[in-house]
Amino acid sequence: MMAFDASAAPALCQTVQIAVVDALVEQGWYVGQGVINPALCHALHRELLHMAEHDALAEAGIGRGQQHHLRKDIRGDAIHWLDRESEAQRHYLSAMGELQQALNQALFLGLFEYEAHFAHYPAGAFYQRHLDSFRGRANRVISTVGYLNPDWPADGGGEMVIYHPDAPHQEVARVIPEAGTFACFLSETIPHEVLPTRRSRASIAGWFRRNASLGGVLDPAR
Repeated sequence: MMAFDASAAPALCQTVQIAVVDALVEQGWYVGQGVINPALCHALHRELLHMAEHDALAEAGIGRGQQHHLRKDIRGDAIHWLDRESEAQRHYLSAMGELQQALNQALFLGLFEYEAHFAHYPAGAFYQRHLDSFRGRANRVISTVGYLNPDWPADGGGEMVIYHPDAPHQEVARVIPEAGTFACFLSETIPHEVLPTRRSRASIAGWFRRNASLGGVLDPAR
């Protein structure tokens, strides 16, 4: 795999951080095109493809803990949790750490940590409409998606559809999974789905979390 130059430009600039904060306040979601460092997208994309080619990804399921199970009729991607094993991963997670600080300073959200995984959708895969967190039942507060696919064709499919929080059948945005695009939205209130993709689709899905541990019982990490 090609090494990533950590001295490259920031993954997300301060202007993007401000735009994310403003959009979350105004409408509950943000989408920006061409905002993730291109060299970083390239390195992360190569890393994910290498994992896919060497069977290093796990089939994704739904639910957490004992309720976790595979449902190919709902979700068809394969994942690998980011663990800082590469310079590119560390650079991306560092950028998310800076965004976490900006969100906490501006919105007083008390975000405690960030978790993320690679997501690989083979041709034909999709993810039905869902929320990333149920109100009052989990600690995912803000969801992020960073896209890694270079030269995504107009007929490639795989768009993420964002729906209105108060009208879950009303589409408000359709995000083409092109490298450099970054999306961010409120986990408990913004319904979204991934439409069937017609080619290999690569992204990083992540969540800013609050600490939901109570009475000495640790909240499950994932």
